[in-house]
Amino acid sequence: MVDQLTQILSYPPIHRAIIACVLCGVSCSLLSVFVVLMKMPLIGVSMSHAAFAGAVLGMLFGLNPFLSGFILCLFVAGVLGPLSDRTDMAPENVLGLIFSFLIGLAFLGMGILTRTKASALNLMWGSLLSLSGLDIVVLVLITSVLILFVSLFFKEIRSVLFHRKLAAVSGVPERLIYYALLFLTGAVVSSNLATVGGLLIFALLVQPGATALQLTYNLKHFFLISAGSGIGACVSGLILSYIFDLPSGASVVLMATSIFAAAYIFSPKRRSLRIKERNLCHENDSG
Repeated sequence: MVDQLTQILSYPPIHRAIIACVLCGVSCSLLSVFVVLMKMPLIGVSMSHAAFAGAVLGMLFGLNPFLSGFILCLFVAGVLGPLSDRTDMAPENVLGLIFSFLIGLAFLGMGILTRTKASALNLMWGSLLSLSGLDIVVLVLITSVLILFVSLFFKEIRSVLFHRKLAAVSGVPERLIYYALLFLTGAVVSSNLATVGGLLIFALLVQPGATALQLTYNLKHFFLISAGSGIGACVSGLILSYIFDLPSGASVVLMATSIFAAAYIFSPKRRSLRIKERNLCHENDSG
């Protein structure tokens, strides 16, 4: 068994897949904090479908799928920010409209594609074992930029996450921070098309943050728990997909959901809330 495991780990595709899992887990999980605390899960859905639709259109017109997906993600991020700020519509409604348009665009392209449908399906579900060295380089660069951004502007991000209007009154460039996070979400999603897939990556933009929400109130711990949850889901999903010959993207998402379920069941925050409710009921009964 040990020799077999050593032999498996000696393959370069496995090396690239493990590195991609760690990078995907870190980048998506950091953004998941932003998505969950601002209560805008449709950002992940819209961005993932923008990346997928852009990649499909790129394949349709003979362009690089990553580049076309990246460009459409940045375009959607650039449109989403001003629309949600300058219209009377709630951000959730704007995101819903953008999402429905993008999913229609993606499947229209899928319907037109003929010879390259297999490649398009890889972008839909992900294929960790087919990653190239260039894919890893792109993931490293984008993840590094995201970590640097969070490190340099942690106080400003904390203010924006707490309340955008109060942050603006306090002199924090909240619109700049918000738009930068949108653009970084687009970059992370498009760079991870081949790892988890365009239709599944939104799960990693929600579930790690939702997992951390069950376990802590501290924002620094929130980032750490979210990152650990994301990395754990990606690596364990890769192992699961290899052992049972399953689609890697789907395996990663299922593991992320399992980790969230465990955190929800054993959440100390929920336990303390139940104790407070029970004590309050006893006080009311005795009164």
